[in-house]
Amino acid sequence: MPKVEHVPYKDGDCFVNYENKVFEDVKAKPGEKALITFHTVANEGSVGFVNLLQATRLIRKGFETSVLLYGPGVTLGVQRGFPRLGDEAFPGHMNCNRQIAKILEEGGKVYACRFALQALYGYGEQNLIPGITPINPQDVLDIILLARRDNAFILNTWTL
Repeated sequence: MPKVEHVPYKDGDCFVNYENKVFEDVKAKPGEKALITFHTVANEGSVGFVNLLQATRLIRKGFETSVLLYGPGVTLGVQRGFPRLGDEAFPGHMNCNRQIAKILEEGGKVYACRFALQALYGYGEQNLIPGITPINPQDVLDIILLARRDNAFILNTWTL
């Protein structure tokens, strides 16, 4: 059996050169907007959480940022916890809720489709994280069209 000799990695070591930034650090010009849409189920994969992090980055880069939760995306915006609301049942359980709260605290807007809340998932507006604005299902297309009209950056988040 060949013998492999190397110094084992330890905490604090890096596997890659994470400091080498290739592209300029883009900041929003005055009045620039961003819209991130979510048609994904909460906690079913990483895309919902990752793009909530992207929404936060866009706010910090100066974009007037809105988040749209529709279809299964409304599940990102409901209050959760176990055994009580706000309790984290396991590490990371409340990541999406905390990130949405951070988006709202930092000036982002979050909207949730009333049709998906009630008709698809059986939630009421009182189940939403405080600060989320419930909207008419016909507003789902209109917020996207308004963002397009404003030349906003649009990031669509979908899972099947």
